Amino acid sequence: MVRSANPGRRSQLWNARGRPENHLTRRRLDIELVRRRLVESRSAAQSAIADGRVRLKGTPATKPATLVEPGDPIELVGDGPRFVSRAGAKLDAAIDAFDIPIAGRNAIDVGASTGGFTDCLLERGASSVLALDVGYGQLDWALRTDDRVTVMDRTNVRHVDPPSLGAPFGLIVVDLSFISLSKVLEVLSLLGDEDSDWVMLVKPQFEVGADRIASGGLVRDQEARSEAISRVVADASDVGLQCAGGIDSPVPGAKSGNVEHLLWFKKGSAKV
Repeated sequence: MVRSANPGRRSQLWNARGRPENHLTRRRLDIELVRRRLVESRSAAQSAIADGRVRLKGTPATKPATLVEPGDPIELVGDGPRFVSRAGAKLDAAIDAFDIPIAGRNAIDVGASTGGFTDCLLERGASSVLALDVGYGQLDWALRTDDRVTVMDRTNVRHVDPPSLGAPFGLIVVDLSFISLSKVLEVLSLLGDEDSDWVMLVKPQFEVGADRIASGGLVRDQEARSEAISRVVADASDVGLQCAGGIDSPVPGAKSGNVEHLLWFKKGSAKV
């Protein structure tokens, strides 16, 4: 499937105030994809670019921030992604690797953002998902209007009262940015019980020191990544969560390109 949009340089464009737009105005590629209605959101645009599905003037586009002219041809090729964001494929791989049962369980998605983890859980048969995020309005509309999903925007997990959220949850999945997992492990541990499963995405750029991060947030040092994972595992053990498994994510970080890691935790002494 190929969807294309080339408005042409002579077409008259109008802005929200009813005034003609300047044809010489250049925009970021991810913004232009939304403006031309090739995708529904900037996050969807960024995912499509990362997946190699966007062609700008016939050439694969690699950067959401690439500036494009109003008349530049843009194509969206291939079938759409399985989940609303690339995060869904990360969690899907972990569920398969760890053989975690999903059907019929209640879940909380901490750091839901667009909803890739939530989408994956629902596809796998979760009975309900509480989608929690510190931001606002990011969750995909189809998920936001799904009866199985409860949306809790503008909520910092560090400040929640777990019982008031409905804890314990059978599944606790975590995808956070701009904060170390170690800072929230204590409250995360209170979201489940001995029968629960925790799956957490470790993003190395938020776990290592600034001196070990290259341009764009890339952590090239394998030793630094390994240390970050070990630190999260040790800190989790301190709050009663034992690591039961771990895999590298099959999908790199969308913006940083980092190798990310998925960890599975249980309460008690379960270890692999």
